[in-house]
Amino acid sequence: MGLRTFIEGWPVYRQLAGADSLGRGAAARSGRSVRLGPRTGAADAVVKSVCPYCAVGCGQDVYVKDSRVIQIEGNPDSPISRGRLCPKGSASKQLVTGPQRLTKVRYRPPYATEWQELDLDTAMDMVADRVLDARNKGWQQFDADRNTLRRTMGIASLGGATLDNEENYLIKKLFTALGAIQIENQARI
Repeated sequence: MGLRTFIEGWPVYRQLAGADSLGRGAAARSGRSVRLGPRTGAADAVVKSVCPYCAVGCGQDVYVKDSRVIQIEGNPDSPISRGRLCPKGSASKQLVTGPQRLTKVRYRPPYATEWQELDLDTAMDMVADRVLDARNKGWQQFDADRNTLRRTMGIASLGGATLDNEENYLIKKLFTALGAIQIENQARI
């Protein structure tokens, strides 16, 4: 690189010698910034989602390329957040793509000191067995006056505000069918 090339690449020189006297346009652009494109420009699809962190339910746009998440940004069409995300929501791409994210089911048996990996079917069967066991152990068919109850006190549900109406409806149906009466949601839907 010659001295002339170095000086012509200097933004202050371009500002003084060119038409951009305020240094807000072409004078401020470097060769690198001219070649840059938007982080989301290469995305194959944009998937609408909800931030997983708190109960506010901010909308997110998840940009996907080759079935992999490449960027997550606030959804400007969201009536809740209008495109804005808090620091945790802004960093949620790390939650999905970070190397520390667990992608296999891990289980530590009672009194064990080490975790073991399970396949998803085995883990789901274990959860179902435990739900049914808790249901049966807390089952109340009648009260002291022989009034029919048909309920369980062994299961309760607390839903989150980021669940949509359809998810809340299905959760309510599931737990009611299991006989649970302690079903609550923080959203007060």
